[in-house]
Amino acid sequence: MLFRPRLVDYKIIGFYTGKLTTGIGLLMLLPMVISLCCREWSPALDFAFGASVSAILGFALIFSCRTNREMSWIHGIVVVPIAWLVAMVLGAVPLYLSGHFASFLDAMFDSMSGFATTGLALVQDLDHLSYGHNFWRHLTMFIGGQGIVVITITLMTGGAAGLYGMYVGEGREEKILPNLKHTARIIWLVSLVYLVFGSLMLWLVGWEIGMHPARALFHGVTNFMAAFDTGGFTPQSQSVLYYHSAAYELALVPLMVAGGINFSLHYALFSGRRRELLKNTEARTLAATIGLTFMITAAGLTDISGYSHAMAVFRRGFFQIVSAHTGTGFQTVYGPQFADMWGPLAVVGIAFAMGLGASVGSTAGGIKALRINIVTKAFLLEAKRLVLPQSAVLFAKYHHLKKNVISERIVLNAFLIGSAYLLTYIVGGVAGTFFDYPFMESFFESISAAANVGLTTGITMPDMPDALKVVYVVQMWVGRLEFLSVMALVGFMVSAVRGR
Repeated sequence: MLFRPRLVDYKIIGFYTGKLTTGIGLLMLLPMVISLCCREWSPALDFAFGASVSAILGFALIFSCRTNREMSWIHGIVVVPIAWLVAMVLGAVPLYLSGHFASFLDAMFDSMSGFATTGLALVQDLDHLSYGHNFWRHLTMFIGGQGIVVITITLMTGGAAGLYGMYVGEGREEKILPNLKHTARIIWLVSLVYLVFGSLMLWLVGWEIGMHPARALFHGVTNFMAAFDTGGFTPQSQSVLYYHSAAYELALVPLMVAGGINFSLHYALFSGRRRELLKNTEARTLAATIGLTFMITAAGLTDISGYSHAMAVFRRGFFQIVSAHTGTGFQTVYGPQFADMWGPLAVVGIAFAMGLGASVGSTAGGIKALRINIVTKAFLLEAKRLVLPQSAVLFAKYHHLKKNVISERIVLNAFLIGSAYLLTYIVGGVAGTFFDYPFMESFFESISAAANVGLTTGITMPDMPDALKVVYVVQMWVGRLEFLSVMALVGFMVSAVRGR
């Protein structure tokens, strides 16, 4: 029997949604300060207005829904998808006011793409976008990569069950430390350490290739956010092609890989457990699938003779595979070249890399390497059971910080989430073909949206149908949250209508 939510349930959800909404407004003060420092008066007003709208809505929810009841698990997990939709709308306000978007829907598309660390974009005349607005686009990725909820958990008190529900609802399963707040702080500590060193490295490389030091610093910080948070936005419309530099591409590769690694593994490395990187099942699986998909792509590029020598194949192919597999979405080729120049086999290699994704508990999207490994081992285990005596005791293990036995529950979870991703890829691909886009390009774009990658074959443009924009927004939303919290929200809504 479904139980209809009570008024207090709505108040709890509204109260904590209000807190998250207020937080979004506070974060808008950062790009406002940058705009003021750059004497961009109109963009500064855009962020002042956006922050004001966020604050008004947030405080209205907090005061109207104030309650002494603590959040439960279900409240926490339902708050997350609502908060992400609210963040999308509020994050779009200053973007739309910039004048670089054809409609508010386009601004919401880019806002969701940023928070979901996807990187697909509908912004127009990006090369002349203000520093403040450009920084906000990248800041949404930095916030979304670590998690809108994670930043809130570091500041909130009480309601342990509800906080954990919010944490799981944002697509995370494991805690780095037993205390959830300490886990959230570790995630931000790791991210900020990488922010300093990664931005410094990109700044120096940018300066070395001839950029003005101040401009190189801005590009270094924003490109770091896009690389480590596997988002894919860049300050220029040509993406990484803008730099025409093998050195800059080389500097981005380790940052993309770092963004695709589980935060628990980062913490283990920070704690001096260096061997964990070699023993970790997920890291080894990720390395293997990167190698496999690169071989497919390289074979496709070699077959069509699109590049004159092996080094060109390696430079273009390997960078795109790492970008696709980690869910980053940086491009060193123009979108239409995927279909027109790379050929079917190379595109299939890129599509497989996007769909597989990187690590569980990282900033990347997609099915994830650990789930691929678990499902594969489960299939092999069943194959052994068919040929061995019934008395044989069989089990499978994987190493992730410690030895773990693969249980039926773990296999079922991995299989269901993997299947949900595959279904989402198919639905988006069918939607693209419905609007008369070519079959290959439609499924490529769908995988890119649902796996939160950001590579494009040229379909994602301001003139594409509004309905397809909505499809991609939904794919980015459910793909980033990994379905559980979205399904909980749907169940909550059904209970509100049909419950007793």
